[in-house]
Amino acid sequence: MCLKQTVAAINAVDTQPDFIVFTGDLTHTTDDPKERRTRMAEFREIVSGLKAQKLIFLPGEHDAAPDRGEAYHEAFGDLHQAFEHKGVNFIALDNASAPGGAMGEAQLDWLAAEVARVPPGAPLVVLAHRPLFDLYPAWDWATKDGARAIETLSHRDNVTVFYGHIHQENHQMTGNIAHHSARSLVFPMPAPGSTPKRAPLAWDPASPDHGLGHRSIQVTRMRPVFTEVAFAGVAVPARPSP
Repeated sequence: MCLKQTVAAINAVDTQPDFIVFTGDLTHTTDDPKERRTRMAEFREIVSGLKAQKLIFLPGEHDAAPDRGEAYHEAFGDLHQAFEHKGVNFIALDNASAPGGAMGEAQLDWLAAEVARVPPGAPLVVLAHRPLFDLYPAWDWATKDGARAIETLSHRDNVTVFYGHIHQENHQMTGNIAHHSARSLVFPMPAPGSTPKRAPLAWDPASPDHGLGHRSIQVTRMRPVFTEVAFAGVAVPARPSP
């Protein structure tokens, strides 16, 4: 339901985005390979209604961990990729298909090679499912070898990371790298470590949005400004990136 609402909201804007990124967990975990493929096909059918011509998909652990990305690859293609758009370089990582979100030696070597191709000073945007930094490892909100990726990225001056996984808005810096997550389209999660157990927040009928929503980003000459948009139409005040 929320995904369909988001498709409608994006299609309603006056200026359509050049492309749209989905940062993983496109479906929910199932041990049945046939059901996994059915859910991915249903997701693709819904997002096919988007007016934007280019869609970028990343795997989440719900999509890719049960079979190390086999069904995901069949439905959406490569688990990691790099592309350039209007002078901005993008690198999409797979930190979800392997146990614990480890990227592994081969992908880390690939990342280093892709970063080396980016001209010094050019903007670089990294996309991932899990946070690359240790946000809250006790809740699996980390990437086993994320520190190595951050070390590779830290040699560049203009890097921004967008990720999912934690089902809430979060902004954090590691050195000169800005990391941002957004609200979920499925269910909200508690703030890191705020409850004894990691579990979806209970439904609150008094809440106008239940912590769900999508993000609008307005880029200025200096830095982007983020606005979280709730499904009830309530806009959370915009904030500049750190």
